[in-house]
Amino acid sequence: MRRKYLYPILIISITIGFYYIEEYQDGNWIASEEHINNESNTSFYYLPTSTTGTIIMHTYYSLSYSEKHEQAEWVAYQLKKEHLSKNNFKRPYFEQDKKIHSSSADWRNYKNSGYDRGHLCPAGDRRFSYKAFEETFLTSNVTPQDHEFNSRIWNSLEKKVRHWANIYNGVYVVTGGVLSDDLETIGYEAVSIPKYFYKIILDTTAKHPKMIAFLIPHKNTNRSLEEFVVSVDEIERLTGIDFFSKMEDTEQERLESSLITENWKF
Repeated sequence: MRRKYLYPILIISITIGFYYIEEYQDGNWIASEEHINNESNTSFYYLPTSTTGTIIMHTYYSLSYSEKHEQAEWVAYQLKKEHLSKNNFKRPYFEQDKKIHSSSADWRNYKNSGYDRGHLCPAGDRRFSYKAFEETFLTSNVTPQDHEFNSRIWNSLEKKVRHWANIYNGVYVVTGGVLSDDLETIGYEAVSIPKYFYKIILDTTAKHPKMIAFLIPHKNTNRSLEEFVVSVDEIERLTGIDFFSKMEDTEQERLESSLITENWKF
């Protein structure tokens, strides 16, 4: 009788073991086959470093999660020209990210807080399918944002990125809030409120790749987007993140130190 049940138990144990080896390794979630099928190798090559050791690979974007701040320190993804769509999907409910072992912050932390659940990978960048759109409503992909900031200057930047994805035949995007120890929080899980948000855009389609970065104070403003252009080096100093570590050193230095805006059509 014991041997009768031994083999099924072994098979189940081995199957579970392989599942965790594929999905979780050294504290970091690694890419699923579905993710690989939906993202080119560019997405993996340009992934930033993680200061937290928790990198999550979703189907349509990747992120590094900070348990301390209950949000992603960065979200990275490709925005291809063919991704651009005006599909008007019904907004889903926000859900916690089940890939994060500690669980991402509950959406109720934002309720009556005075802050929007601001997307890092915008829902507007993922309208090409409902599954992609729905995935942006995981709470690991949101951060507290003042409504005026979210709906005005930040929304303008998101639209500008989609414009560049259209005219440059796709771009690579990294975005997040600057997370530090002195931040105010909201909710019972103490979700940090960043004082600054950044967005880095890389265009690799040109003969000579170009990069532009924005660092915007978390407040309403009437200033133009061009006034918030900074070098990637500056954002790296503020965050401790190495954004393009796999690039060849000379190319990385050229791109990350650049403050040139003339090559970008504003």
